[in-house]
Amino acid sequence: MWLAPERRGRRGWLVPALVACAGVGVALLLTTRDQAGAGVIAGAVLAGYALQLLYRKDEPGLPISESYGRGRHGRTHLRAAAMTGDVLAAGIVAAIVVQALRGEDLGPLPWIAAAGGLSYLASAVIAGEL
Repeated sequence: MWLAPERRGRRGWLVPALVACAGVGVALLLTTRDQAGAGVIAGAVLAGYALQLLYRKDEPGLPISESYGRGRHGRTHLRAAAMTGDVLAAGIVAAIVVQALRGEDLGPLPWIAAAGGLSYLASAVIAGEL
């Protein structure tokens, strides 16, 4: 979701810190409601999301790949793909937190979040960025 990271400065730490604090708060709240399992899952998902945001805070720009074409069209397509992934990740994280706070079954949502996080980590390792 960061299209212009070079303009953020110190504010780049704010969103990851808020997400991490929300993870601690949600985990504590659910633990006090005797839903420790859901609290651990929701806290872990929010912590992973905070780490992903923290990892990307200094991103100088999006790399250009031959699979996306070249020039302006390639950059536009790559940014659109990255933003789509960011929106889907935020939606899954939000759905887990809402379901956990409602006391409902989390279903397959934690597994989907784990698959997304692992695929992001694998992509970063393969690209040599981690």
